[in-house]
Amino acid sequence: MAKITYIEHGGTEHVVDVAPGLTVMEGARDNGIPGIEADCGGACACSTCHVYVHPDWTGKLPPVEDMEEDMLDFAFQPDPERSRLTCQLKVTDELDGLVVQMPEKQI
Repeated sequence: MAKITYIEHGGTEHVVDVAPGLTVMEGARDNGIPGIEADCGGACACSTCHVYVHPDWTGKLPPVEDMEEDMLDFAFQPDPERSRLTCQLKVTDELDGLVVQMPEKQI
């Protein structure tokens, strides 16, 4: 299990265990974390699971692929360094301790 910290825009933190093989989005959905809507269900067809990855983690994640990069253009206030779509982040033991923060809103 990987322990992932989800931080709501207002600062409320949720620390949950997420099983390897799930996505960071599925971890939020399965644990009732508000702020990640995931309207497309994880198909990388929207940007409603957008988060800002903590700076300590940006270089530790797999690179952004073209489809994710295209969808991030539709996210609310994307950050070129820290924005990711949680549906594209597959949980592994190496992600233990990951911290992500939700934007003010999802669009």
